[in-house]
Amino acid sequence: MLARPRSTHSIGLTAAFVAAVLALPTLLFAHAVVFPRESAPGAYEKYVLRVPNEKNVGTTKVELRFPTDVRVVSFGDVAGWTLDVQTDSAKRVVGATWSGTLPPQRFVEFPFVAVNPRADARLVWPAYQTYADGERVEWTGPEDAKTPASATVIQSRRDTSGGSSAALWVAIAGLVLSLISLGLVLRRPAGP
Repeated sequence: MLARPRSTHSIGLTAAFVAAVLALPTLLFAHAVVFPRESAPGAYEKYVLRVPNEKNVGTTKVELRFPTDVRVVSFGDVAGWTLDVQTDSAKRVVGATWSGTLPPQRFVEFPFVAVNPRADARLVWPAYQTYADGERVEWTGPEDAKTPASATVIQSRRDTSGGSSAALWVAIAGLVLSLISLGLVLRRPAGP
């Protein structure tokens, strides 16, 4: 039996489906996001604000407001971008504004170092992205919003070495018992 050739319509639908599936991860993460998403209390962490350009016009300005629980200590240089740091009356860094040009279908990363709070916390990073056409996108919403604010969980690392250590001792004990059993079997005199 000869197989029928696929119709152009079904091939087109298949291609559209594959394109949608491949584009989905990009769409899900096409937001202004601060990495890492998890860090330890009290750590001097290198954070990176990643901003994609989701429009057909350039991005010209990116603003980030810092959570009150962190102490920003330094910024990395980003080629083609100028940095303006905002401080409060106590000279604490409360925000940063980067100005430059980000073409469509590109992303840029803005690195900075901050000291995390000493206790477990959830840091929220409000960000604002301004495009060449004047549109300003506020990445300040809740997690399920169209324009969510990025968040970092500050949490003590759970010590799992106790479980690993117990497993190692069980394995060693099993090996020792196996060697003793093997020794006893080999020491038996041969039967009549």
